[in-house]
Amino acid sequence: QVQLVESGGGLVQAGGSLRLSCAASGRTFSNNGMAWFRQAPGKERDFVAAITWSDIIYYADSVKGRFTISRDNAKKTVSLQMNSLKPEDTAVYYCAATSGAYISMQRDPYPDWGQGTQVTVSS
Repeated sequence: QVQLVESGGGLVQAGGSLRLSCAASGRTFSNNGMAWFRQAPGKERDFVAAITWSDIIYYADSVKGRFTISRDNAKKTVSLQMNSLKPEDTAVYYCAATSGAYISMQRDPYPDWGQGTQVTVSS
């Protein structure tokens, strides 16, 4: 099992930027797929971005060109740089890890999740 702790959330005005970080501990991190999901009030938890150990990356269409996912295997961290934020980006953002060297846009392949960090974008 991997323990994941997110940080970096907060309140920002529309058009602003935030950088989220996820620190991992536990079993091997460097070979695992990592992802960010988000959940707005009353909505399902949706895929945002994912990255493999070899830097294969997926993005949701809604964040392409605005968000950038990256990872540092030596530090066991994965980050999400969020630029040009919009009010509709407001959500709790969750870090997640797969148990192998793969990623997915679906929730089920991710057995390990962080507790989430709130991002609020004001208009």
